[in-house]
Amino acid sequence: MAEKKDTRRPSAKAVPGRSAGKAGVKPPSRKTEARPARKAGRPPAPARKEKPDAAPRGASVETPAAPAPAAAFAGIHDLRPSPGSTHSRKRVGRGPGSGHGKTAGRGNKGQKSRTGYRHLRGFEGGQMPLHRRVPKRGFTNIFRVEYDIVNLSDLDRFEAGAAVTPEALAEKRLARATRPVKILGGGEIAKPLTVSAHKFSAGARARIEAAGGRCEVIPR
Repeated sequence: MAEKKDTRRPSAKAVPGRSAGKAGVKPPSRKTEARPARKAGRPPAPARKEKPDAAPRGASVETPAAPAPAAAFAGIHDLRPSPGSTHSRKRVGRGPGSGHGKTAGRGNKGQKSRTGYRHLRGFEGGQMPLHRRVPKRGFTNIFRVEYDIVNLSDLDRFEAGAAVTPEALAEKRLARATRPVKILGGGEIAKPLTVSAHKFSAGARARIEAAGGRCEVIPR
């Protein structure tokens, strides 16, 4: 039977030259060794001088406050929409994981699922549309002419002998410059005025002329 070899590592005590002392005695550490004395020819280090303006030791020294950082310049590249005012576009047909894949929200069959589908305005799939279901009454003349109405009592703010034109009425906010003017006989007038308008009522014409004024019809 073969003999087993001893594979254990020898201890530090058995290793020759490992330590200078006797076995079991630790060598002195570097911390406990005495430091070499200063050389005789080396001059001593100069004493540290304090600055004349420095505060004495132990006194509290107030540090100056750091300057506030300058505000960064805001340019066009820094503009952003307000949070919540915009929303990302709905992307369809990007796979089943998006929730809008396959039919892309168009359903399975029918005309609306086909490419190129278009419908007329108001079309409701074949049922009677709203603009035909609602009853119609009366008649609206699309060629009618709408006038701005000015009464005789409104002309009292003009001075006697003044020329009253549509432009003068627009300056005093009695009529609009984009619409024709009609003078009606509401109120009284006691000043002679030269009134120019697109239309006069019979009562307004009679009262203006009775006050010494004159009526001039402007053709449209």
